[in-house]
Amino acid sequence: MENINLIESFSEFKELKNIDRATMMRVLEDVFKQTLTKLNGDKDNFDVIINIDKGDFEIWQNRIIVEDSEYDDPATQIKLSEAKLIDEDYSVGEDVTQEIKFGSFGRRAILSLRQNLQSKILELEKGNVFSKYKERIGEIITAEVYQVWKKEILLLDDEGIELILPKTEQIPGDFYRKGETLRSVVIRVEMKNNVPLIILSRTSPVFLERLFELEVPEIMDGLITIKKIVRVPGERAKVAVESYDERIDPVGACVGMKGSRIHGIVRELRNENIDVVNFTNNLPLFISRALSPAKISNIKIIEADKRAEVYLDTDQVSMAIGKGGLNINLAGQLSGYQIEVFRNIEQEEEDVNLEEFSDEIDGWIIEEFKKIGLDTAKSVLRNTSEFLVKRTDLEEETVLDVIKILKAEFE
Repeated sequence: MENINLIESFSEFKELKNIDRATMMRVLEDVFKQTLTKLNGDKDNFDVIINIDKGDFEIWQNRIIVEDSEYDDPATQIKLSEAKLIDEDYSVGEDVTQEIKFGSFGRRAILSLRQNLQSKILELEKGNVFSKYKERIGEIITAEVYQVWKKEILLLDDEGIELILPKTEQIPGDFYRKGETLRSVVIRVEMKNNVPLIILSRTSPVFLERLFELEVPEIMDGLITIKKIVRVPGERAKVAVESYDERIDPVGACVGMKGSRIHGIVRELRNENIDVVNFTNNLPLFISRALSPAKISNIKIIEADKRAEVYLDTDQVSMAIGKGGLNINLAGQLSGYQIEVFRNIEQEEEDVNLEEFSDEIDGWIIEEFKKIGLDTAKSVLRNTSEFLVKRTDLEEETVLDVIKILKAEFE
């Protein structure tokens, strides 16, 4: 009965822990021999035969026959008189192999073996989990939320393995309830107090990179390469991509028709704005693209300081910097250069306020231009006469006279 109970216990562990046959056999043999060593002081004269398929095992003890007067080690020796009872033909010096019922060792020995087995299996399982997820670092996994705490979320994968998503690795705005599923990337696996600790992340640039690989087949096929990713989780990200096939537009392929490909990524990242930038070794051009949507007038690279001075028109400065400096900081991280923004002051100084022309243009005419938001000479000259006539209550002749006066100022 004890044998049957033990084998059932082994089978349960084998099914639950998904341990391969060879490993299971090795563990069982080791545990048996450790127990036999404790009971007899030696394991070398025992053979353990385990048949997991049939659900049984056998223990055979090998002893040498000695004269009754020389008998002093019951673990390795058997008296000649006892051997004769087994077979009359036995003689001194021959080996005798007998099957030993494990139950004969006592209930305490059975309990000890079972505890040792449990310890070995759990240790082996921890090692398997550690090795399995060590190989999956950088891989996206989908897991079920099991428990939500203030500082972290506990998840379970398909095999019931516990995973941790710390608060610091969650996107601002992430909110999950027990039973929901979420996607994240494995970023770290370590052993803590002999327990595998698997750390997930949704804020890592690697997570965004893997999402692009899932949504853009050209990346998975190697036709498009992601050169670098920088992001402020939940706010904005910039992705530099390059194509090795001139026929493929890397930015267009990543965005998809009408944004079909990138929309799925944006939703997964809680509406994080994603700028896809075409990579180039032309540094000024790359920085200009990285600062999109702002339009750059001129860029000066200072290699010694890894610094770039960017010159823009006044109306482009705020777009280049972005909310809270987000755009310019990410562009700097993407390019590897510290970016400094300068306004085109020279151009501003060339412009002249319309009030300065009050000695040549009547005040009521100047007011007409101001009503449509044109209060400087250049702001008027940027528009056609047809547009100005249409938007103001001025005659065409008056508008042409004003344009002539303003142009003369800059000639």
